[in-house]
Amino acid sequence: MASGPMSVDGSTTEPPVPSASGADEPKYGGFTRFEMELEFVQSLANPQYLNHLASRKLLTNPAFVAYLDYLQYWSRPPYLKYLTYPGPTLKNLELLQQEKFRQDIISPDLVHALIAEGMKAGVEWHQKG
Repeated sequence: MASGPMSVDGSTTEPPVPSASGADEPKYGGFTRFEMELEFVQSLANPQYLNHLASRKLLTNPAFVAYLDYLQYWSRPPYLKYLTYPGPTLKNLELLQQEKFRQDIISPDLVHALIAEGMKAGVEWHQKG
């Protein structure tokens, strides 16, 4: 078994190179791998989506957990600048590295607490600005 991150076809891959045109990249359903991984990693900012992943038992799948680990490249330049909501996206990506969090996110109470925390942070940010 390969030690690096895996692509859909099972080959070892590196993070996609962000390019302005994406013309030379293969397309999957009309989108580049960069675009698909960006959309997916940003969806991790939503606690309800994390709960959905847990309810589908994806967060207990070793291959999916490895994919979440691979996605940590989004916390570094040049990828970081493409995130619309880097705070909650990267926070949840970091939390997903912890087995306890992956188990606990199935709880509606934790989901509601994360939503409330996010709304509170948004209100405080606007009050400071």
